[in-house]
Amino acid sequence: MRHAVRGRKLGTDASHRKAMLQILAAQVIKHEKVKTTEAKAKEVRTLVDNLITMGKKGDLANRRRAQSIVKDKEITKKLFAELAERYKERDGGYNRILKLGFRKGDKAPVSQIELV
Repeated sequence: MRHAVRGRKLGTDASHRKAMLQILAAQVIKHEKVKTTEAKAKEVRTLVDNLITMGKKGDLANRRRAQSIVKDKEITKKLFAELAERYKERDGGYNRILKLGFRKGDKAPVSQIELV
């Protein structure tokens, strides 16, 4: 039984899923919007929110934790400078998911996740 088990499997094993979500979160922060499947967008939403909250706190431990997730120093700088300043008055809900329809090849539901 899956009572209270959180998260989606996304058709991959745990290590691939972790890497995929880290890369997707980094791209959302870098480009501020990404088109992906609806399940991946819903799964990466919480990771992006947590990263922006780390950026708002701004201390060294959170900077290192964010760096270990996004793996790119330029994205970390943007997170802690630009995005932390933009969302300093906002408590959560830093992104939105827009449904775009279905992908042509396999009819997978496609969504766009973007920063508010």
